Amino acid sequence: MAMVDTGDIRLHVQRMGPADGRTPVATVVLVHGLLTDSLASYYFTVAPRFAAAGLDVVMYDLRGHGRSERPPDGYTLDHNIDDLDALLDRLDLTGPVHLVGNSYGGTIAFGHAARHPERAASLTLIESEPATAAWAHKLGGILHRVVTQLAHNESEAIAWITAHRGRNTARLARGAARLARETTLGRDIPASRVLTEDQVRAVRCPVLGVYGGDSDLAELVPVKEALLADFRSVVLPGHEHSVLVEAAATVGGHVLELIRSVEGAPVAGAGAR
Repeated sequence: MAMVDTGDIRLHVQRMGPADGRTPVATVVLVHGLLTDSLASYYFTVAPRFAAAGLDVVMYDLRGHGRSERPPDGYTLDHNIDDLDALLDRLDLTGPVHLVGNSYGGTIAFGHAARHPERAASLTLIESEPATAAWAHKLGGILHRVVTQLAHNESEAIAWITAHRGRNTARLARGAARLARETTLGRDIPASRVLTEDQVRAVRCPVLGVYGGDSDLAELVPVKEALLADFRSVVLPGHEHSVLVEAAATVGGHVLELIRSVEGAPVAGAGAR
């Protein structure tokens, strides 16, 4: 475990590389989702495979999540993009990196690519979308339900989750309730500054979208195809929002394939799904 001080916050960071010590082909930065998520969702799924394929793999807990510092306020999208920018600087990753974001992590990664196009070699959005007015409205509704139904009626909600989803999910939900209750996250994210259509269009690096076939986000594929110059998509039937965990081998294979196509160099495991 490593704690990296960005100058504004201390972030928990994990890093993996090729086991044989060879020089990595490229660096991939993995950004996780909101509330119940942490870098563990990558650590136990695609990260080991990426390292074995010859990549330098960086993953970290977002502010307020996992083992990272939990300030009482400062949870807008811009705060999270600033954290990613500062982390890359602290790790001396000044060249282009491959960004992979799951759910809210993809929104952060897209915001970083829009702000610093020269630092994004490619971008993978797993069940994710850029920050638009529609995104902010949707997140506002989700977070309102979390605050009112989970954070304010925690005992009843946790009992239901334990009975219907199991103890591990209940543990994650309990942590999400605490984060929503003790910080301004629920207010900050819906109030975040969003991207204009021109700012979305300005992202020119290759973008891969990976979606569950039963997810409402799959319906946005034509919109992204119209807005982004180099967008490719994968829709996996029978999956919803948890596609990263449920279909890790397939998701990982598609990400490696994208990185191989960008780097023009052998990436072990690309195409293997």
